[in-house]
Amino acid sequence: MSDLARWMSGLLAAAIAAGQAYAADPAPLRVMSFNLRYGTAADGENDWDKRKDLLVETVRRFDPDLLGTQETLEFQADFLAAQLPGYARFGAGRDDGRRAGEQMTIFFRSDRFEKLAAGHYWLSEAPDRPGVKGWDAACPRMVTWAKLRDRRNDRDFLWLNTHWDHRGRQARLESPKVMRRWLAEQRPRLPLVVTGDFNSQEDSPQYRTLLGEAGGQPKLIDTYRKLHPERQPDEATFHAFSGKREGSRIDWILVSPEFAPAEAAIDRFHKDNRYPSDHFPVTAVLW
Repeated sequence: MSDLARWMSGLLAAAIAAGQAYAADPAPLRVMSFNLRYGTAADGENDWDKRKDLLVETVRRFDPDLLGTQETLEFQADFLAAQLPGYARFGAGRDDGRRAGEQMTIFFRSDRFEKLAAGHYWLSEAPDRPGVKGWDAACPRMVTWAKLRDRRNDRDFLWLNTHWDHRGRQARLESPKVMRRWLAEQRPRLPLVVTGDFNSQEDSPQYRTLLGEAGGQPKLIDTYRKLHPERQPDEATFHAFSGKREGSRIDWILVSPEFAPAEAAIDRFHKDNRYPSDHFPVTAVLW
């Protein structure tokens, strides 16, 4: 083989290797979890109609591929769907599994993701029964899930979006157990994204249970803490429309080890002393 032929052969091999590496490398995945504050609350100057456009602006600024929402009433989901035309939507009311009550509505880019399967289960002693309050919970609580295929890299993954109870201590202890039992039943096990308002701090036993610190699979990674390992006093994600930062995170984005967090943040965007919700959304960029 001539020197020129060897050189050309080497270039071709390098190009093929680079192409294979590129094809195997996952596309960045932008994830947002956002408690919207239910739209019928008597919030005065923070009523839904006075902040809904700011909320949409907040979402668009981050430009998520996956948007997991909590406290979403049907008319709020309708509004977001109209304002975010590039997204597909899936959700159901927690009271009846159809339209009644708050939803854990998920939105995902319709041009990027194919929905392979989706559903809901309830955080109670009867996960398949809509509307059941578990243990000492004040409200029915649920998980909305989807199995998605990412068309950019042909990778399938599971996404769970949830909202744990704000009053029931036992319900918060039991909710991650229900979620992990459901995950243990899934075959094959897939890469996992979990979004939600957990009404719990990261030093709670329910946090440790959900992350799998006591054993079992899957192990989960807290994207924010992974990239910000030193806990700070100004990490509150619930602020009651005040903008206060003092406190701890109760909104999390968790992932299985197949995903590598590259960015994670608490999004405190606001305008003219007005906030889009009583929670700050949390965001992550994953590889």
